[in-house]
Amino acid sequence: MTPRNSIKPSEITSESNCLDRRRFLQTAGMALAGAALTTRSTPVNAAAELTLKTVKGPFSTPEAPNSWEEITTYNNFYEFGTSKEDPSEYALDFVTTPWSVKVSGECNKPGTYTFEDIIRPHELEDRVYRHRCVEAWSMVIPWVGFPLADLVKRFEPNSNAKFVRFKTLFDPEQMPGQRRGVLDWPYVEGLTIAEAMNPLALMVVGIYGKTLPNQNGAPLRLVVPWKYGFKSIKSIVEIEFTESQPKTSWERSAPDEYGFYANVNPEVDHPRWSQAKERRIGGGLFAEKQVTLMFNGYGDEVASLYTGLNLRKHF
Repeated sequence: MTPRNSIKPSEITSESNCLDRRRFLQTAGMALAGAALTTRSTPVNAAAELTLKTVKGPFSTPEAPNSWEEITTYNNFYEFGTSKEDPSEYALDFVTTPWSVKVSGECNKPGTYTFEDIIRPHELEDRVYRHRCVEAWSMVIPWVGFPLADLVKRFEPNSNAKFVRFKTLFDPEQMPGQRRGVLDWPYVEGLTIAEAMNPLALMVVGIYGKTLPNQNGAPLRLVVPWKYGFKSIKSIVEIEFTESQPKTSWERSAPDEYGFYANVNPEVDHPRWSQAKERRIGGGLFAEKQVTLMFNGYGDEVASLYTGLNLRKHF
């Protein structure tokens, strides 16, 4: 077992955006579409493939998405193991129905909400986002979800709420990676209220028009495309509004390497590798790297959130 705060360099990789919910309500805008998928990347307990009825969302990149196979078999989800292939292998039988999310803290509408409660009021959108992971690789993923801001507004945070804290399910029986001390489980992440209200931040329930595969964070995950992948927490079971900045899992584990903000910034290197360039997954091992863009190319939408903030100190 790897001691906490003493992780092997080979195991320190980001919690990726990049890489099944088995049923949704008709009122959430979803309909049964066909037989179960048979690839290794699909949970064996999926009763059927679901097609999500969506509208075209704003902010999509014109770049071509990665393939379903790439997105669902090369991803970080340490709850199922530290290898990129572990989630697609060990998340097959992960049970995501029923699912609930506890909401607490500085808000007017705390409580425990079912997955269906959370999804029902929202119109789902297709958004194609580029994603950048700390290890200098990237993907383009066609997500299905709704703005995080819509959910935040429903819970009515009060004037004391300055941050939003998210927590992943803790269930070592289903999540074999949690049996190891790679991180201080359960996984915790956070955003400022301003970041959470930015229209780019997305609560995701699917990819490629289908329900979200287990290995990609089913049934409910966050996507924050201007930040490194580990900020986009998966399989969310708790949302808390706080006055003080939450201590996130990677901050606790490696504070010199992973800060709270985690904005994509090519001018701030990880202590053990450069962030100036990236390699797109699917292009092959020897594919030419491309220049990493500030805020992952979403500067027009998010740069104003950090006016006056030293992005080297607050990395």
